[in-house]
Order: sequence, then structure tokens, then C-alpha cells
Amino acid sequence: MEFESKIRTIQWIDNVSRMVDQTKFPEEYVYVDIKTGDEMYDAIKTMIVRGAPAIGIAGAHGVVLYAQTLEKEGLSVDEFKKQLLEKSTYLASSRPTAVNLMWAVEQQKELIKNSKSDISTMVEELKAQAIRMENEDIEINKSIGRYGAEVVPKGATILTHCNAGALATVGYGTALGVVRSAYANDNTIQVFADETRPRQQGARITTLELTMDGIPTTLITDGMCSYFMSKGMIDMVVVGADRIAANGDTANKIGTYTVAIAAKYHNVPFYIAAPLSTIDTSIKSGKEIPIEERSHEEVTHINGKPICAEGVNIINPGFDVTPNELITGIITEVGILKPDYNKSIKEAFEKKAGVLV
Repeated sequence: MEFESKIRTIQWIDNVSRMVDQTKFPEEYVYVDIKTGDEMYDAIKTMIVRGAPAIGIAGAHGVVLYAQTLEKEGLSVDEFKKQLLEKSTYLASSRPTAVNLMWAVEQQKELIKNSKSDISTMVEELKAQAIRMENEDIEINKSIGRYGAEVVPKGATILTHCNAGALATVGYGTALGVVRSAYANDNTIQVFADETRPRQQGARITTLELTMDGIPTTLITDGMCSYFMSKGMIDMVVVGADRIAANGDTANKIGTYTVAIAAKYHNVPFYIAAPLSTIDTSIKSGKEIPIEERSHEEVTHINGKPICAEGVNIINPGFDVTPNELITGIITEVGILKPDYNKSIKEAFEKKAGVLV
């Protein structure tokens, strides 16, 4: 049986990118239409849209939006391509850690470079590719969910950190796709969600989407996971990823590394759930992954209200890197990858390409 989520995070409709405004959670659940490439850059930067797969689709949409604007300027094909490639590169700089954004924009850039079409046809080609990426994202996440459900014990309590659900993808989820697929066949499964400071994606977003889908969920603060693991109340951890190196080292929301250390100490399986597009084989290890430094106000304020002494020093990395030796497996659309990750990741890409049966 397959779980059907009620959520659609981002979709190309009537020449605009329509997305859920995730800065409004949990007070409001509203959609916003992004009409220009610059608006898309801001939407990604300010986390109106967030989650690596959803950001990737937003990037593909953003290139189309820039193309639609440039189409009206009466440029030659060569000048159109030149300016569109420049704007695409700019768009990809909006969130430097999430590799899906670079991957999706690069797909669009390759189309631009190789297209022999006139400008209006090229815009339609970019639009069609973006829509294809949308549809593929849902199918990929459902496949991740099916593979992941195979390792979920009956009646399990699953801990997750941040939000790697329908609202981080087009509409099903990676880590929460595993939860949804497992829950479809065993409704005794439940979730513990870390609040995920400083932006509270677990509290604001994960709890919202799981309760919308009727999946039992308990919210805990970030510092509580070791306590519940020590009591035997957590059976496994499943989180998403923003970038995975060739050796399996994984960048995800800040605090993930801490959860992984606790899981290792308490012998709790720790899984990453992510599409192959999140794996960056151009980097050998997590040491090469750029870590985004975000606004100090995210730490000093909650809902616009200060929570600390004025003038205190702040450091706010958006992500940390979990070493591969702490990861039980990486759940992808072609199966669950196990150590040695250099080997299993290479084989996964070969399988995706049809080299392996």
C-alpha cells in the first residue's frame, strides 16, 4: 500500500512558480506566486522555499523565470544565452551548501548551451525540463520511501531532525517519505521530531505536515535525544541531507552530527535518506563541503523577540557534517547504500545509469 500525502510544496502553474511560504509556519499555510528570477533568488535565500530537493526544483523554475523576462527584451539568441547563463549562475549562489540547487541549475544551463532552438522554443524547453524534474522528484521520493520502509521495525519510534518531508521536496519527502511508506503498512509507527534550532524547522514544519497526514508525532527539544535513546524509546534515526560527499560524509541541518554521535553511543541505527542528486561525487570528503553562515538574528531572536543579552557574540553555521562512520546506511531511489560508501555510491550511480542490472 502506498501513502498519499496531501501536500504539494512547489509547482509550475500558469508561467509562475507557486510554492508554500514556509516562513509563515505554523500560523499560516499559504501559497505565494514567484514571478521573476530575482524573486526566486530571494525566496531561496530567505527560506520561503527550503529543503534540498525543493530548492533544486525552485532553481529549475528560477531559470525559466529569468528566461521569460529576457525573452521580452528583443535579444539575439547568442546574447539571450549569455545573459541567461550569467543569471543562472547567480541564482545557484543563493544557498551554497545545498547541492541539489547547483545540480538542477546545471541541468538547465546544459540545455541552454546545447539548444539549437529559437528563444521562444528554448523557453518552452526549459519549462518542460523543470516540470519533468518536479514529477521525477515525487517518484524518486516514493522509491526512497519504499526502500527505507524495509528497515523500519514494526511499531518503531523514528527520530528525525529538521524537516526532510513533503515540504522539503515537491510533495512526498525523503526522510519523512520513509516514515510515510512505513506507516502505510504499519500504523503503530510514530515519530519523535527534534525542534531544530535556530529556525525550528522540526517544530514549525515537521510536526505540521505529519499531523496533517495523521501520523502520530511527539515534539522534543534538540538536547533531549540522548535521554530518550538511553530509555530505549527511539528505535532508529532517519534524516535528510543537503550534500553528501563521495565517501558518504553528509552535510545536513546543524545538530545532525550531535544526533548521530548519540545514536552511535546508544546503538541506534542512523540513516540518511536522499536522492542520488544530493551526492556530490566531485568532492572526496565532508571537509570540502562549504558551510553556509546564516544571520545572527536567527540565534538571538525567536519570532522577532530577543532571547539573549544584547552584544553577545554569535556564530551561526546553518549545517554540520556527519562523518560516514556514524551512518548506518544511505537510503536512495536505487536502494540502501552501505559502507564502503566510496564503492556503494559509485555502484549506485552505475545502477541509475543502467550499467548494472
